[in-house]
Amino acid sequence: VQLVESGGGSVQPGGSLGLSCLASGFDFSGAYMKWYRQTPGKEREWVATVSPSNDVTNYQDSVKGRFTISRDNVKNIVYLQMTSLKPDDTAVYYCYVQRWRNGAPYDYWGQGTQVTVSS
Repeated sequence: VQLVESGGGSVQPGGSLGLSCLASGFDFSGAYMKWYRQTPGKEREWVATVSPSNDVTNYQDSVKGRFTISRDNVKNIVYLQMTSLKPDDTAVYYCYVQRWRNGAPYDYWGQGTQVTVSS
């Protein structure tokens, strides 16, 4: 399993940024995909989830109405479109998937991509 994020960067408050996560090594179209984020000194926190068929999404309350998670099951990419960004959104953003093998769950993370919101 490999997850590779891209698209991070620096943006001013109120700006927009899009993240991508290219997945490989597993049945992407059958997996729930998630985005998490983490700031120094804090635990990694869940941001958003998209269902395998892209018809159900869930968001952390603080990003509802501003972030949109989606996926392309042909290209094996999950996206996170972020708008109206705030300084509190500054974090390293991670793509995540859980897979099961022999009855046990395995967690897979990307390497992370930095998002900085600052004036």
